[in-house]
Amino acid sequence: MHATSAPTVFGASKRHSLKALASLALLATSLLGGLPAQASQLADVQIIDRSSGQRLPLHYHQGEYWVAGQPGSSYSVEIKNRSRGRILAVLSIDGINAISGQAAAAVADDGYVLSGRQQWAIPGWRKSDQQVAAFYFSHSEDSYAARTGRPRDTGVIGVAVFRERQPQPQPPILRNSESQKSTAPTAEASSADSAAPAMPPPSSPAASAAPNASVAAEARQATAPAPVASRLGTGHGALERSVTRSTAFDSASSSPAQIIRIRYDSYANLVAQGVIRVPSPQTQPVPRPFPATPSGYVPDPPAY
Repeated sequence: MHATSAPTVFGASKRHSLKALASLALLATSLLGGLPAQASQLADVQIIDRSSGQRLPLHYHQGEYWVAGQPGSSYSVEIKNRSRGRILAVLSIDGINAISGQAAAAVADDGYVLSGRQQWAIPGWRKSDQQVAAFYFSHSEDSYAARTGRPRDTGVIGVAVFRERQPQPQPPILRNSESQKSTAPTAEASSADSAAPAMPPPSSPAASAAPNASVAAEARQATAPAPVASRLGTGHGALERSVTRSTAFDSASSSPAQIIRIRYDSYANLVAQGVIRVPSPQTQPVPRPFPATPSGYVPDPPAY
């Protein structure tokens, strides 16, 4: 079934439990270029042009990654789990959760669960366990976000990645002689001390810095030059088959361990904003009506 259950809190530990979608297809592993400025041991993300099967080149500009989309072209979001354990990838398109259709939040809910080293391309808006509506680059006014009254965040793709909580081993109980019993509290204390480092680490620097990075990005966006044409968004395309199933996932923390953000627009707009730099055309010489210098009178023709 399609699971949209909210996280459940268990006492002070605040453990989160949810149902999330997991891919049935495990694709063959391949070398996948990552995002250097957002490097992590968890996931790599690429945008794939589905008509050609090629990865769209990433352009780095003022602290952000961009891809140039072609209006009308279908695309998919390819996520590769670089770790050995399972991860949860929450996909946001234009500020909308690609599974639930609700405003996206970087919380462990309504995402795709990938097994260790698994790679999968997400082709569209999730409509059921059997179908998606294809992602395609559209003019912003025709995007799914704009058509549902939420045009504010068109032009950005986000993936919030969560680690899975690992089970903690239970400490042994010592019940032997009286002398050994007298030392049991010390042994238990030592056991507790040694177990302390096994607690889940705090959010990674990349995750904790994400809010500041988002504020800085919004400030840059406010001062950026206006595009020369309509911005791009992501449309709600034709239905196609994409099979998934529901699974359980217990996230290690309430905050994502990694947030990947990729912005997109048309090639012309990215050139106009300075994201893509093109070489200046060579200056053509001005044509001259009288290219020769005066040389006197008309010379004789060559002799036969």
